[in-house]
Amino acid sequence: MMFRKKERRKVPILNTTSTADISFMLLIFFLVASSMDLDKGLSRQLPAIDKTKTPPTAVDSKKVIRLVIDAKNQVTLDGKSVTMKEILQRATQFIQTNGKAHLIQLQSDRNASYDTYLHVQNQLVAAYNTLRNQRSLNLFGKNFELCSYEQQKQIADEIPVRISEVYIASKIDNAEEGGTK
Repeated sequence: MMFRKKERRKVPILNTTSTADISFMLLIFFLVASSMDLDKGLSRQLPAIDKTKTPPTAVDSKKVIRLVIDAKNQVTLDGKSVTMKEILQRATQFIQTNGKAHLIQLQSDRNASYDTYLHVQNQLVAAYNTLRNQRSLNLFGKNFELCSYEQQKQIADEIPVRISEVYIASKIDNAEEGGTK
């Protein structure tokens, strides 16, 4: 008997040395070329913590407007129901009339939608932006955004953002904390 040696077949091999490099380049391309959704939010700078525990100062009630968002997402301004457009108009007029002494108090129910809250905040910011633009046009002849840092600071000092947010603890909150009210 004659045995024949089996010839081994060679499996063709692909050269994959550059595959990792190509994959990495494609990954970078798609990360750079695709758009990222940015979260919506409010840009606010919170005041520094007051360590001196100064007592709260009294505010003239004539220089305060109260915005309330209830659980049904209805917005009231000083007890009267208003639309978003009316918030812009009334806030602009109120800030212009009272100058630095104004205060806008915003109270939102815990069950109100965040969307409604953002819309109200946007209207308030639009009121401040409108007044600051008007002031910068009168003083410097250009929009607020085009002013230098010093000019913007001057206008921001003349028309400060004075929004106070009120949180009223409910009986449920106190029960969770172990307190009573």
